[in-house]
Amino acid sequence: MATQREQDAADYLKKHKIMELMDNLTSMLFFYRPEKPREFLIEQLEQLKISQQGGMEGPNLFNNSNLDAVLGILDPTNQRYITFAQYKQALTTLGIKDINECPEGVNEDRISHETFKTEAMQGLQRCSATYEQQ
Repeated sequence: MATQREQDAADYLKKHKIMELMDNLTSMLFFYRPEKPREFLIEQLEQLKISQQGGMEGPNLFNNSNLDAVLGILDPTNQRYITFAQYKQALTTLGIKDINECPEGVNEDRISHETFKTEAMQGLQRCSATYEQQ
């Protein structure tokens, strides 16, 4: 049974999404492995502050070239589309939980690369909700 102090601390961390923020920053450190990790973290937090003011997107692990690499794996013959099942699996693998179930091309079971990348970037930004000001 947690004490009131422990419960208050847990509520605070949850309300301000501190654990998610720390997980994201740690993941970015492992992914990029900067020579100067403290400066890198400061830059990420500064980027976060700017994104909260509407100036730009928040920090994110994935960029266009990363998503192109994912598409290269999903579409090795470069048909310029993937199936809806591939789309869902890839977005889930990227850690996106709230997947658009009706993206453009779903009725034909042909999700274009552009649609996938748009949905992925939007989903990753939503995942970065840890960066929302509380």
